[in-house]
Amino acid sequence: MSTNSASAEEAAAAAAAEAAFHKSTVTSWTLYSIGVLVTVLRTYARVVAVGFKNLRADDYLVWVAIIFYSVQSTLAYEVGNLAFGLANNGMTDAERAALSPSDPEYEFRIIGSKIQVAGWTIYSTLMCCLKLSMLIFYIRLTEGLGHRYRIPIYVGFALVIGTYIATVATVFGACRPFDKYWQISPDPGNVCQAAISKPIIWSSFAANVSTDIYLILIPIPLLWESGLRLLKKIALTFVLGAGIFVLVCAILKSVFVLVDPVHGAQLAGEWGTREAFVAVVTTNLPMIFPLLRIWLGPLIPSVLRSSQKAYIKTPTGFRTIGGGGGGGNPSYSGRNRRGGPPSANPITANMTFTESEERMMNDVKMQDMKTGGATTTTNSEHTSIGIVVSHEVDIRTEDIGSSNHDGAEHQPRQREREPW
Repeated sequence: MSTNSASAEEAAAAAAAEAAFHKSTVTSWTLYSIGVLVTVLRTYARVVAVGFKNLRADDYLVWVAIIFYSVQSTLAYEVGNLAFGLANNGMTDAERAALSPSDPEYEFRIIGSKIQVAGWTIYSTLMCCLKLSMLIFYIRLTEGLGHRYRIPIYVGFALVIGTYIATVATVFGACRPFDKYWQISPDPGNVCQAAISKPIIWSSFAANVSTDIYLILIPIPLLWESGLRLLKKIALTFVLGAGIFVLVCAILKSVFVLVDPVHGAQLAGEWGTREAFVAVVTTNLPMIFPLLRIWLGPLIPSVLRSSQKAYIKTPTGFRTIGGGGGGGNPSYSGRNRRGGPPSANPITANMTFTESEERMMNDVKMQDMKTGGATTTTNSEHTSIGIVVSHEVDIRTEDIGSSNHDGAEHQPRQREREPW
């Protein structure tokens, strides 16, 4: 009876493990499919906005990230498919001594250990690609602005690349000799058990915390200094600060392993899958948000929609972001009120944005994301025009007649009517 009972328990355990693996597989590949779809949508939005020839480095880098995401998802699947979730961790000294090299489990654990080492390397590279893509996106937004607005982005590049090198160096240098990563007996120690290696976990944790927080802090202060409505600021903060969810996943993944080295590795793997998915989505979200706004327009409160053709009155001589505007919006044709060329005013401390969320997928800069007065330049004077318009306004200009040398007056010019 005891033998039959043990067999029944083993069969039940095997069935439960099979069901868990099936559920994990479905979840992993579903998230992967959504991540790829989001990347396709991002590329579609950018191509529609600027065309294939004008795609930038960040648009290509996200597809490099997708390659690594595909490899990572495959490795996560093979951990369960080839290694049955086993590696050289989670064993007592007695179990290690009793496990024969001829036993299939021995080979499973070796395969699983090698996949764990490869998984950490691919994971770190994936995150690096996504973060570099986001930084290049910030470069696009700040083209034409003062040098001090570029410095935080350059620091971000150094931080991301530096932490990536440190993490990969930890993976390849912490366990010496390297083949101890798949050693079963004797116990190679925590450092050489890749699934739960504390040096790897802590280096990865530090890299993610520092870079994720830093990337969030680059655009958010600029956004909250703008003149957008509060709800719009909140919506854009959510879009640009969505990386906080990646940070949460990274923290949970690390906590599970550190708190429970025996059973936490499986939970950490699941949260690692979620982390990669969230990272892919949040990196592409700023570019697809305008597209979603268009598709879901009727469901979005009007307060979150961009005001049309808006300018804010500014004092004479006051410089705003972008001067005469620009970008792909017809209402910002890049011309001043008298049909002259666009002005090229630099950024000032009193920066404002407008229509930023719907123009992120265009090749526009932060200095164009503004509500600023246009400046008209003539041969003899600089005139600053400042008006406030809501949706439509009629602009009428009239020149007062001036006397000529004969005492005669010119007739007033015919009024111009410019609909906005």
